[in-house]
Amino acid sequence: MEPHETTVAERLNARQRELTRAERQVSDVILSNYPASGLGSITELAEAADVSTPTIARMVQKLDFAGYPEFQAKLREELNDILSNPIAKRETWVSAAPDQHILNRFTQEATENIRSSLEQLDPQIFDRIAALVADPDRRVYIAGGRITQTLANYLFLHLQMIRPNVVLVPSNSNAWPHYLLDLKEGDILAVFDIRRYESSTQLLAEMARERGAEIILFTDQWRSPIQAIAGHTVSARITVPSAWDSSIAILLVVEAAIAAVQEMHWDDTRGRTEELEGIFDRTGLFRKFV
Repeated sequence: MEPHETTVAERLNARQRELTRAERQVSDVILSNYPASGLGSITELAEAADVSTPTIARMVQKLDFAGYPEFQAKLREELNDILSNPIAKRETWVSAAPDQHILNRFTQEATENIRSSLEQLDPQIFDRIAALVADPDRRVYIAGGRITQTLANYLFLHLQMIRPNVVLVPSNSNAWPHYLLDLKEGDILAVFDIRRYESSTQLLAEMARERGAEIILFTDQWRSPIQAIAGHTVSARITVPSAWDSSIAILLVVEAAIAAVQEMHWDDTRGRTEELEGIFDRTGLFRKFV
């Protein structure tokens, strides 16, 4: 199985230690409004980053591009991918589909998404995210968009069993201002946002950040604009042979984070779980076989 082609954002994040200070300034500008920040002329990018054009030329070569035109061509290709609707996504994979059953091909792509995503995820960043979410002194708010609200619901349900003070923010923008009202400095907003990035989700994150919240972003390989204000970003690959994107790789990271958080305060989690099981028994929610 061939490895997935890396995005410019993934290359920049993977090679931060190889970049000079000036090159990191360019990287910061590009990632601040990705990928649009890199679609202007090389002179415009140099001015925005306060560096020379040769600095940009050297940086793009470190990213394995022959020059700035090839670098921009890749960004334009990614922009088209980000803006693709379900019909366009399906036409892309159907036109090149091999003679292979969809179940097998989908599984191969999803498996490769997991592998590539884990290669890109720094375990230290994962540990910091888990520690933040496990901090009992912080309230955790969880939000998603039209599709990703299902991931937000999943994380909320499990964290609610593990620890107190977990809040699910509705995806309806008419409702979430009420939730912002109680958000305090130091609280956590875990937010899910994948292509086509939703303006209301970005606004929620921006307003939460203005109130002092720590933003944890779960996003795709192109990275939501929310990354510009996120303290920690988890990017996972989502493309599969379908008109819709896959959340399998993101869900794997979420489930791993749930496991990590429960272990950090297991005694408290165990006590909550025992109490919850007692409530379940009183309500008769689950079938008894004895």
